[in-house]
Amino acid sequence: MPILMVVNNPQDWPLHVPGVEVVAARAYLTETAYANLRGAKVFNCCRSYRYQSVGYYVSLLAAARGHKPVPNLATIQDMKSPAIVRLTSEEIEELTQKSLADIKSPGFQLSIYFGRNLARKHDRLAGQLFKLFHAPFLRAHFENDPKEGWRLQKIGPISEREIPASHHPFVIEVATEYFANRRFSVGRRERSRYDLAILFDTRTPSPASDETAVRRFIRAAENLGFHAETIGRDDFSSVGEYDALFIRDTTNVNHYTYRFAQRAHAEGLVVIDDPESILKCTNKVYLAEILNRHNILAPKTLIVHKDNVGEIVPQLGLPCILKAPDSSFSAGVKKADTEAEVAQLAEDMLDKSDLVLAQAFVPTEFDWRIGIIDRRAIYACKYFMARKHWQIIHRDEQQQARYGKWETLPIELAPPAVVRTALKAANLIGDGLYGVDLKQVGKEVYVIEINDNPSLDSGVEDQVLKNELYRRIMEVFLQRLERRRQGLER
Repeated sequence: MPILMVVNNPQDWPLHVPGVEVVAARAYLTETAYANLRGAKVFNCCRSYRYQSVGYYVSLLAAARGHKPVPNLATIQDMKSPAIVRLTSEEIEELTQKSLADIKSPGFQLSIYFGRNLARKHDRLAGQLFKLFHAPFLRAHFENDPKEGWRLQKIGPISEREIPASHHPFVIEVATEYFANRRFSVGRRERSRYDLAILFDTRTPSPASDETAVRRFIRAAENLGFHAETIGRDDFSSVGEYDALFIRDTTNVNHYTYRFAQRAHAEGLVVIDDPESILKCTNKVYLAEILNRHNILAPKTLIVHKDNVGEIVPQLGLPCILKAPDSSFSAGVKKADTEAEVAQLAEDMLDKSDLVLAQAFVPTEFDWRIGIIDRRAIYACKYFMARKHWQIIHRDEQQQARYGKWETLPIELAPPAVVRTALKAANLIGDGLYGVDLKQVGKEVYVIEINDNPSLDSGVEDQVLKNELYRRIMEVFLQRLERRRQGLER
């Protein structure tokens, strides 16, 4: 992977890093050799990213050429947005107060060179801002409010002219370290066709995969020629550096995972889960409506609002199930055994959402889960109910989870009606990665949920296919990226 540092005037550029080619902005914009370069990484060090300036066009054309610019256009816009800066200030408030606690002046400027600051005590703050606003050289301006403490007021790029000569050795040192990491190593450049980011945060209580499974995804991706690595919730601005994003974190619309999916989709990445799948699958009201419209069997369902709460019991009977529209991992799904419980649960849920879902209770010993990607079924699991409970997950008053037993089967041994129904349901959502939950009662197969980021844990869903499960999913990423490349090159 060629690494280009694009600057206004290479003759005046004092910062030369081993393995990095310094290129004049005009040359990058106009010369055919750079326009035709494949797989380059462009670090835009121009003096300004102002709209329609040379620096702006460097990032714009780099994105069009598939060169993964740093900063990308989304980051450039984020730096200009007072709303984004204000939200960032709130996100990093605790770190800011700690880092700047000893400073007595009313204002402070923090220079950030590839995520580092000359003063080691500010390194964590500099690193966090570099993750959020991914640009080579930044300057953050803080003001000290007597009541609220330190607040980020603005952040933007700085040119090489604004870097003091005394800082040059430090800048070269940190830039050399940055480019020496494994993402930019020569060995990686020789063998990797694409860059894959796996969004996985160990702070999430119930991620979609455990750490062992994530490592197996990385190994499977690397065996197919990818460079793969995990990113976390703080790496939002770096999404555009990758070719693909795989979300292995619990998704929701009002959640950072959805923002990552949106950013990746807007940047042209292959992304699973895509934002549309997240929107559709995380809302149970939508799923109930689309299943009904396409005549796919589900437990008898009533979409509840404040004016029809009294119809729940007459239509569905007792016991019945009430579901918050955006519930996941059995949270927000409640069983009501009496009319009083129905009324109370409905009231509580309708305080938070204008619509909730009520369903007839269908007791079974286990739920089927059929895993589907790219409109193909790849695994089948039986999830048994937790001991002395009606769900596969039993949460106590402290929200500690106890799970039922499970059994994974080859997909060809799952009942054909279950697999057919799962595929029919998932195809209504898209061609991503889904886990369809179903109940079978005699010859009837009921769809319970369609999950956009199904659990894929080591020793559970991979028990039958083992490493082949991870490979099949990574092959979908590869096939989609290859199709995109062929489309661009034609």
